[in-house]
Amino acid sequence: MINEYEIKKQICDIGKRIYDRNMVAANDGNISVKLNDHEFLCTPTGVSKGFMTPEYICKVDENGNVLQANKGFRPSSEIKMHMRVYKLRPDVGSVVHAHPVYATSFAIAGIPLTQPIMPEAVIALGCVPIAEYGTPSTNEIPDRLEKYLPYYDAVLLESHGALTWSTDLLAAYMKMESVEFYAQLLYQSKMLGGPKEFDQATVQKLYEIRRKMGLPGKHPANLCLNKNGMNCHNCGGSCSSDHEGIHGSTDMRVENRAQSPEVIAEITRRVLEQLNK
Repeated sequence: MINEYEIKKQICDIGKRIYDRNMVAANDGNISVKLNDHEFLCTPTGVSKGFMTPEYICKVDENGNVLQANKGFRPSSEIKMHMRVYKLRPDVGSVVHAHPVYATSFAIAGIPLTQPIMPEAVIALGCVPIAEYGTPSTNEIPDRLEKYLPYYDAVLLESHGALTWSTDLLAAYMKMESVEFYAQLLYQSKMLGGPKEFDQATVQKLYEIRRKMGLPGKHPANLCLNKNGMNCHNCGGSCSSDHEGIHGSTDMRVENRAQSPEVIAEITRRVLEQLNK
């Protein structure tokens, strides 16, 4: 098992990668790692993530209270956001928050990353919704993030940045890289006239690849929260926005959809059209 000092060194290494890749400016961003259910390591507030050394790293409990911090350092003011992820996602071992340029541009523009345009993004990320704006360092951000946590492993924070989480620090960081790369490709393809999206059959094939790979985390391949098509790839009618549909079988999802007022109205319209011919 890796000792705490080695984990602190890893946090510093990832912080430098984030800084060197222009995913943060000045003292932006924060990183945390879960040691156990009651102890977490996190980056301090007010320091550049590109110049940290292990003695900078703080330790907090599950409520964000300081367990250990060297003189002159205190935990990130955004630790509440990290703690909410750990509370609702016991499978998560690390959380990374940054302000990557392209992904944050989409967050500022209010555009989620939901277009299926490349296999790696569909398989690794699924969809990246936007959590509604909250004031930094308050409970507003974790409160607005909460409804997305059971269904996604990455979100954009409206007018703020991006947040990713996974089983360990490297995996959480790699998701941040993937979000930014996806956002950059989507932006640049829009400059060339718009991306060519995969059709639903192709998306489902990619989902099946993910299932066979046994990748951890939450993903539309396994469960889906489809809010009027805004937060998920085209589901082809196989998922529902109500909670029974989300957690039930495919048959239950289709049944719930078939009973919706919109579907009933459409069926009625088509029947009347046939009768009036």
